[in-house]
Amino acid sequence: MSDTTARAADDLWEAVLARDEEAAGEAVVRAAAAGLDPETALLDVIGAVQRRVGEEWAANRLTVAQEHAATAINERAVSALMFGRKLPTPTRGPITVACVDGEWHALPARLVSEVLRLRGFQVDYLGAQVPIPHLITHLHRTGPAAVALSSSIPTRLPTAHATITACQAAGTPVIAGGAAFGPDGRYARLLGADAWAPDARSAADRLAREPLPSPAPGAHQPIDDLPHLADQEFTMVSRTATLLVKAVLNGLEERIPAMRAYSDEQHQRTAEDIAHIVDFLATSLYVADDGLFTGFLTWTADILSARSVPADVLAPALDLLLAELRDFPRATALITTAHAALEAATDRSDRRHGASTA
Repeated sequence: MSDTTARAADDLWEAVLARDEEAAGEAVVRAAAAGLDPETALLDVIGAVQRRVGEEWAANRLTVAQEHAATAINERAVSALMFGRKLPTPTRGPITVACVDGEWHALPARLVSEVLRLRGFQVDYLGAQVPIPHLITHLHRTGPAAVALSSSIPTRLPTAHATITACQAAGTPVIAGGAAFGPDGRYARLLGADAWAPDARSAADRLAREPLPSPAPGAHQPIDDLPHLADQEFTMVSRTATLLVKAVLNGLEERIPAMRAYSDEQHQRTAEDIAHIVDFLATSLYVADDGLFTGFLTWTADILSARSVPADVLAPALDLLLAELRDFPRATALITTAHAALEAATDRSDRRHGASTA
């Protein structure tokens, strides 16, 4: 990283912490005036600061509200950097860039869009939470060369799968990107995407190298990609999610009497946490990957620990969920594996804590 890049990232970070939109814009514009190319400013300054925002939230050094404000400021910084900039005449594309329906983290997709424009692509940026019917209507009207589909939330993978299939049925290939598809793109491949890119530069490089092959309409159906869905476990868990959350919440109140004195807000937050567990379980059933569920639970334990909240409630919640799903062999196997991993992670955390206080 050059000194100019590092200095710009530090200046933008300070502006984000101060909630100063004007200073944020000035930081990136000043860096560009000093010779920093705009793609680097987008990805290695704004993108890097946004990743730091996420890390600081996970470590409980930023609140949710501060994280949202920081994201909005980074969005403004993108606009300040690109405002009035003379872009190359589009000679490639068009490319449609969209987030999966239910995905509200739009900044990564915005960065991809701007990088593609800088590379000479014609781009239609549709933003966050694009419903599948609206996306397909857009494809029929505009006939893009490809869709760049973004998702950061793994629980949106079933929707991503439906989106990929719908785009391909309309004759448009899909390049997938974002944390939801796995650090190595495993879920993009599993769900039938025509290509995957780990970051905006790689996506632009892939699209510039050669056009994605146009899929044959109606070539396959989602069940062809995931034959394990025939057991209906994902469908049953997702359809009964509300009942599962209620059963686990009631069971926790019996096991942990102190929960009965929770305020309405505490009850609501606990129910939301349980709902996240059920959602990740359902998604893990969809992609047949126990690592997704296990990773979410150990990550949740770390998040709770950073907030000085005991993670003890996670194990009994899994026990209760296991009892509710005892007739579902894949679900019980997932929960059992995750339970063991959570216990091992808790033991390691306890040993570290004991060593640090000794």
